[in-house]
Amino acid sequence: MSSTQYTKKIALIDCNSFYVSCERLFNPKIRKKPVVVLSNNDGCIISRSNEAKTLGIKMGEPYFKARNIIVKNNVQVFSSNYSLYGDISRRVMRTLKRFNSEIEVYSIDEAFLDLSNFSDDEVEDVGKEVRSVVLQWTGIPTSIGIAKTKTLSKIANHIAKKEKSGVVSLIGIEDIDSILEKVKIEDVWGVGRQLTKFYIKNDIYNAKQLKNISNAWIKKSSSVLSSRTAMELRGIPCIDLEIQDSKRKSCVVSRSFGKKVEIFQELKESVTNYCLNASEKIRSESLIAKSITVFLKTSPFQNRGIYYSNSKTIDFPIATDNSIEIVKAAINGLKDIFKRGYKYQKVGVILSGLSNLENKNNLFSSSKDEKIKSLMRSIDSTNCRYGRSALSLASGGINKKWNMRRKHSSKIDTADFRCLPTIRTS
Repeated sequence: MSSTQYTKKIALIDCNSFYVSCERLFNPKIRKKPVVVLSNNDGCIISRSNEAKTLGIKMGEPYFKARNIIVKNNVQVFSSNYSLYGDISRRVMRTLKRFNSEIEVYSIDEAFLDLSNFSDDEVEDVGKEVRSVVLQWTGIPTSIGIAKTKTLSKIANHIAKKEKSGVVSLIGIEDIDSILEKVKIEDVWGVGRQLTKFYIKNDIYNAKQLKNISNAWIKKSSSVLSSRTAMELRGIPCIDLEIQDSKRKSCVVSRSFGKKVEIFQELKESVTNYCLNASEKIRSESLIAKSITVFLKTSPFQNRGIYYSNSKTIDFPIATDNSIEIVKAAINGLKDIFKRGYKYQKVGVILSGLSNLENKNNLFSSSKDEKIKSLMRSIDSTNCRYGRSALSLASGGINKKWNMRRKHSSKIDTADFRCLPTIRTS
């Protein structure tokens, strides 16, 4: 077999209507029905089934605007359930690594997979096998586009969504212009809103025109990124797979409240819970934080003329991942910026100056530090086994009236035994 058959091949695997697919996974009755998933506080529509798209329900549309269509057509509505979606996403990504460890997790429902070790003749069949295995092992339907570059694989994936097979390969196709001509310039990966306006102003309306434009014009009129996009459309790889997960520099946890909050105690409860969440995240990545910022704000729309927003940053004496220490610092910061008489819409915390735990060397370490580490490990393992907040701090509260609005929650959490569906047999 000639070596030319082993060219660069990148597959983009995209989970179809991912949030909807996750909800359907545990509720087979809605698999053929129109379904939508809402954003935080049941605000906007962020995921739609094909049946819902056919009804004319738009992506990002406020729920109240689509309510008439939803009620009239008996559309199934669900509040967002990110703990469930995150768990299913991790299962999908682990399944993909069965085919090759060279994988870039691009988002919660997308991943680039290197299939260069397969020949040109077999790569499309491999794509179909990947799709079949992911569906069988996780229950999530996918669309797969395969091409020589990441940009072309995005286009192939866009086409695959409309194909019954769900898999489209552009490998070995000589005349790709006829395909690119049908792709609008705004649908090309890496071409944002402002760049779209610029291209259209210069009579570039589709991917074919961008592919065939001269390099000299692009470099003179645009940026290096635009030049890379054009090169990728020509089948020349310019954007590598980002296989290694880069360590995060900060960790933000913030939510808008289900209803406005005026009482300090309720703000304190929310800040405590956000700190516990953020601490758990950085410990899972073996990171420690140098400082914490706590911020709060009122709604800029409902409180015209009396808008208030403030923040406070506190440095830790020694970088830490200790939940108790982080919560204590955040609450002290909250006390400094809290003002009575305001109805707050949102608070949040930011852990900054993150570094690797292994680099934590100081002259002030003691046996107490080992006990704290052991305590944090125990808390994390307990919460992992029995569900988040199984072990918490008293300052986190119990009733949590400030929580997000989730009127349409499916109440399914694969990390909590109490939330798993019950199967009854006769």
